[in-house]
This record gives sequence, structure tokens and C-alpha cells, in this order.
Amino acid sequence: MREMYPKKGRVILHVDMNSFYASVEMAHDPSLKGRPLAIAGNPEERRGIIVTCSYEARKMGVKTTMPLWEAKKICPHLIVMRPNFDRYRAASTAMFDILSQFTELVEPVSIDEGYLDITGSHELGSPIEIAQTIQKRIMAQLDLPCSIGIAPNKFLAKTASDMKKPLGITVLRKRDIPAILWPRPVGDMHGVGSKTAEKLNGIGIHTIGELAGGNDIQLKMLLGINGIRLKERANGVDPRLVDPDAVSDFKSIGNSTTLPRDMTNQHELFQVFDGLADKVATRLKRKKVVANSLAITIRYKDRKTINRGRKLRNPVSTKEDILGLAKQLFISNWNGNPVRLLGITGSDLEAVEEAVTQLDLFSYEKVAKKEPLFKTLTELKEKYGKHIITNAGSKAELDANKGTQTSFNKDFLREFKPGQGENKK
Repeated sequence: MREMYPKKGRVILHVDMNSFYASVEMAHDPSLKGRPLAIAGNPEERRGIIVTCSYEARKMGVKTTMPLWEAKKICPHLIVMRPNFDRYRAASTAMFDILSQFTELVEPVSIDEGYLDITGSHELGSPIEIAQTIQKRIMAQLDLPCSIGIAPNKFLAKTASDMKKPLGITVLRKRDIPAILWPRPVGDMHGVGSKTAEKLNGIGIHTIGELAGGNDIQLKMLLGINGIRLKERANGVDPRLVDPDAVSDFKSIGNSTTLPRDMTNQHELFQVFDGLADKVATRLKRKKVVANSLAITIRYKDRKTINRGRKLRNPVSTKEDILGLAKQLFISNWNGNPVRLLGITGSDLEAVEEAVTQLDLFSYEKVAKKEPLFKTLTELKEKYGKHIITNAGSKAELDANKGTQTSFNKDFLREFKPGQGENKK
């Protein structure tokens, strides 16, 4: 089976749920299946906008972002429902749990799509077999359809998943690019919006192939560095890795590792936890946050995976505290069978300066001794700003990022916790 995978390079899947919100509603209420269904922001108002719609509605001409009044005009029998985001989040979490059964390298990019790097999953089958299994398992367990693209990088995988909907599986190799991608309009390319397409058309670039052969200087003058990046994509070049940590910013920080061999020795397993606790503590410190919940992941030799966590009375951030809690959770939940993978995740994160310790008889004396220091720091921060005093690592990071702000407004991504699958088969 290893021969089905490249000796160099990667195998990336892009899983894209089909008409996700509408499909979730149909799975919840099967009587909606086969009927034109739309999810709209405010069905009671004429100015409501279609968020998504079923394929039956699409056949009638209904489209995403279409005004509700217009959709009802072209499809009088359209069923309109308000979004149920709790239901969609639950379905999404279950979907990503299934994906995490096939590889630890899962990167959600929105509530209904994500990338998988299955380069190291050859023991589970060929790339097409894995894609088929994922698609069938999501349908069998969640009654939800998806399309999957298989390619050597993210861009091509995303492009491939768009080629056949619903329930498609498409392989797109670099050698396929000239015949499949280059003849298509440049506006069809992933990453090229309508305004960018207009600009490219203005300099004579109308197809993806013309973009692939575009002049670097001209593209950079027109679109900046993004012009060069789009040309690379048009030629099938995309060096971005599948990054599970991309969804963990601000809400959870974790590390896991596949062991060099299946282990049953508790001392050796604790040594692995020691290294994981150090990595998690370092990242918490770098982000200047503390964790109010801690969880461990245990994957056994038979690939059964369990996650066990604890909501904490007092937040943690040090290696010692994280390691101690991880050991307690492990001792309470390990069944003694050989372990293949271990992980530690801190979640419910909050900024250090906003964290409040719930004092008890055991922590009061230790914290009270530091109270004069806390008071002085607070007074200095109030007078000169909250960054006037910080640790060396935080200062370096602050200086490096000065003037830069990041907005990550996808609430679902903030809530997603990788590695929650029960089995990896």
C-alpha cells in the first residue's frame, strides 16, 4: 500500500460538506429531504438573505446570498428556516471527530470544511480508499453528504473538491493542471474573487493558464505579493502545510505525539507526558494565557482513542501543574493496554492579566505572599499601560508583533478541539 503514496511530497484531502446547514436540517428532519429548502438569516423579513440552500432549491435557481423575496419569487414552494447554529456546531464537531480517526493532521478552515494530511496513513488504505471510507462513514453516522478532493497540496485539493458535488471524490495531480485547470476562466480559480478577476482581465489575463504564464513584475504591480502567489497556485505550487494548531489559537493549546513504539511502562509514558507538558506550558507562556481546563488524549494499540478532561478550580500555565494534572488523569483512565499516542490540551484559555484565582485553603497562603507584588504591578500597569512590565519571552513577542493585529472571527474554529475521535480504523 505504501507504493500508492509518493516517495517525496504529500497526500492532502480537502473534505467539503455539501449544502451543510440545509443537509443538517434534513438529517434532523428527514421529511425535508428531496424538497427545496433554504436557510435564511431572517425569514420574517423581506430583506432576509439566503445563507445556504438544498440542491433541490438550487435546481430552481435559488442561490446563496440571494434576497429572500427573490428566492420565493422564483421558487414559490421554497421552505425557509432560521439557522440553528448549535445544531450545526454539534454536527461539525462530530464530522471533525470522524476525520481525526484517519490522521492527527486535521486542519478545519470553517465549520463545514477542512484539510487532512494522510501521507502517513498508508496502512489504512490507498488515498482513494481512505476518501471513500470517510465519505461513507460521515453519511452512515451523520446522514450528511460531502465531497472530497485528493491532491499533493492544499490548493489543488480544494480545487478538486469543488469539481464534483454532491458526494464527489476527485483526484487532481500536477500533471493534470494544463488540461483541467488552465482552460478555465481565471475567476473560477480558488482565491480569485470577482474584483481580482476584473483586474486580471484588464491586463489580458482571462484564463488560469494565462495567469500561470503571467509576467511576475506586472502581476506584482497589479496585486502586490498576492499576484506572485496566485501565479504559483495556477502552476500547482502551494507549500502550505496542514496545520492542526491553526484552529487552536486563543481557545485551546495542545500537543500530541505518536510514540516510537507501543508502550506499557508507566515511567516511560510519564516521560512522554513530561515533554508534552513542557511544550504546552511554553506555548501558553508565549500566548500570555492560562488554561481553565485540561485534557489528555490516549490512543491505544488498536487505535481506540479516548479523551479525558477536567474543569479546573484554579487556572494552570506551568509545566509542573500541567504535568501533575496529566498524570492524575492518566492514572484514573488508563486501562493498562499498550499506548500508541499521548496528548495534552489546555482549553478555556484566558489572558493572564484577566485570570482570577479562586482561592482555597491550600492556595491562599502561597498567593497571599505575592499580593504586594501583584498590587505594585497592577498600579504600574494602570499608570503606564499593561505592557510596561512583562517577561522576557512576552516582551520579545510583543516587539516582533508591534502594530499587528489578528482577527480570527470564526467562532466554530475557536471551539474545535482536535483529536476527539473514538476509533481510527
